[in-house]
Amino acid sequence: MTTVLIADDQPLQRFGFRMLLESQDDMAVLGEAADGTEAVRMTTELHPDVVLMDVRMPGLDGIEATRRITTAGDRTRVLILTTFDLDEYAYSGLRAGASGFLVKDAQPEELLSGIRAVASGDAVVAPSLTRRLLDTYVHHLPAPTAAPTTPDPRLAPLTDREREILTVIGQGWTNTEIAARLHLAESTVKTHVGRVLAKTGSRDRVQAVILAYDTGLVNPS
Repeated sequence: MTTVLIADDQPLQRFGFRMLLESQDDMAVLGEAADGTEAVRMTTELHPDVVLMDVRMPGLDGIEATRRITTAGDRTRVLILTTFDLDEYAYSGLRAGASGFLVKDAQPEELLSGIRAVASGDAVVAPSLTRRLLDTYVHHLPAPTAAPTTPDPRLAPLTDREREILTVIGQGWTNTEIAARLHLAESTVKTHVGRVLAKTGSRDRVQAVILAYDTGLVNPS
């Protein structure tokens, strides 16, 4: 059973989501939050599998709420809801630790499959689209004050092969593409990807793309 917390400041929107989710035998709604502060508090208390998070809420917005939830170390994953599929909010939500995003007017089947995917540990956004988001919104990043003098410690545990795998993940390659281009079995690629995620503390493939970007393994197009 996948447990869900709905965070949206619109009562009718919350009602619609609740009706849809409760029509599914494998989903249960643990509660509803009308703002980011309430979403963080209820997540701490209820430990849902997934928080369905609207980004535009009064007070503490969905982006900061996502950041607080994902840095708390709980198993809860966040699925961001945005108005447009390539807006700044989607970008900010992924960087804050969300496992994916969907547009608010997505088809019911899309929303349900997205929740199930996030709950199972997958990311609801293609790696190539994540890369495109990062490239599009690179100007929102603060300018570095100085060039780094030491390697990023998050990369230290990686072998040379794992660093190579992280680099191509950051470039938007799928497992099939990695296997073909690096002449590896796809099962071997999956093993490498799993080790990269575990060693770098990346929650999912989306966060691995962002890590590759942040550490300079991949540069904006």
